[in-house]
Amino acid sequence: MNGSPSPGRVAEANKYAELKKIVKQEGLLERQPAYYAAKMVLTLAMLAVGVVLIFVLDSLPLLLLDAAYLAFVFVQISLVAHDWGHRQFSFKRAWKNRLVTLVLGNLLLGISQQWWIDKHNDHHANPNHMDQDPDVDIPLLAFEEEQALDKQGIARFVVKYQAAMIFPLSLLQSLSMSRSSIQFLLGKRAKSTLSEALLMVAHFVLYFGLLFILLPPLQAALFVVVHRGLFGMYMVSIFAPNHKAMPTLNEGSELDFLSRQVLTSRNVRQNLVTDFMYGGLNYQIEHHLFPSLPRNNLKRLKPLVQAFCHSRGIAYHETSVLRSYREILEHLHEVGEPLRREDKKGKIA
Repeated sequence: MNGSPSPGRVAEANKYAELKKIVKQEGLLERQPAYYAAKMVLTLAMLAVGVVLIFVLDSLPLLLLDAAYLAFVFVQISLVAHDWGHRQFSFKRAWKNRLVTLVLGNLLLGISQQWWIDKHNDHHANPNHMDQDPDVDIPLLAFEEEQALDKQGIARFVVKYQAAMIFPLSLLQSLSMSRSSIQFLLGKRAKSTLSEALLMVAHFVLYFGLLFILLPPLQAALFVVVHRGLFGMYMVSIFAPNHKAMPTLNEGSELDFLSRQVLTSRNVRQNLVTDFMYGGLNYQIEHHLFPSLPRNNLKRLKPLVQAFCHSRGIAYHETSVLRSYREILEHLHEVGEPLRREDKKGKIA
C-alpha cells in the first residue's frame, strides 16, 4: 500500500472544495464591517436601556419584565460573541479580537470566552459524535438508548422523563455555564487565566452590586432568578434545534466533512423573526459548513447549499420552529423509554 487516499475519499473531499469555490465566487465569505458595527452598537444600546430601567423603575412587575428583557439582551450579546469567536468579523491584530471576546464573554456575560471557544470548536469538528462532541455529553440528558442505560442516580430518574423536563432544566443553563467557566479557569486551562478571572469577578461584582444596592434584597433576588433563568431557557431554545434528535455518530464513522456537517444539523425555517431571534443559527447547516461566513450572508448561502446537497443526494433537513421542538421531544421521550419499561417491570415483579 502506498498510503494514497482512495478515489472515493478524494471525490468526497472534492465535494466540499467545489461548494466552497461557488461560495467564494458569490463573494459570501467577504467581511461585513458595516453590518457588524451596526449589530454591536444596537446590542450594546439594548443593554444600556435595560440597565437604565433598573435605576428608574420602582414597580416589581415592571422590574421583572426588565429582567426578562435583559435575558433576551444577554442572548443577543452571546450571539455576537459567537460570531466574533468564529472570526465572522475580526480585526487584523489578534490581541484586539481577544479583547473583544473577553469583554463580550467574561465582562458582560460572566462566561469564560476561552472555555466556550474550546468547547464550541470541539463541537464544530465533531457534531453529534457521541464520544467527541461536548454538546451531547450532558449529565442530565441522553440522546441514545445506550447513553440512557448508563445513567445512574438522579440523572437516571431525570432521563426517564427528559422530554418533560428539558425546558424546566434549561432554567439552570446560565448557572451551568458559569460553573463550567469557573472550573475551567480553576484548572488553569485558559491562555490568560488571570485576565479572564478578573473580568468575570468584575462582571459579578457589578451585576450583584448594582441589583442589591438599587433594589430591596427580595426584589434583587427575584430579578436574578428571572433574568438568569430566562437567559438559560432562551439559550437552550435556540441551540437545541441545531442538532438534537438529528443522527448521531460513533467511532468508526467515515462520513466526509460535508456530509458529516449537513446530516447532523437541522435548519429552522427562515423569516424575519427567526433570523433575529436565532441570530443566524437557524441556518445551522450553512453555519457548520462555513463557520466564518458573516451572519447576514447566510440567507443568500442557503439556496446554494440546498441545491448542491439535493444534486448530490445528501439529505438536507429544514423544518419550522414548532416542528423542531416536536422532533426533539419525541426523540428524548423515545430514548427514555427503556428506563420507564424497567420501572414498570420492577413494579409488576
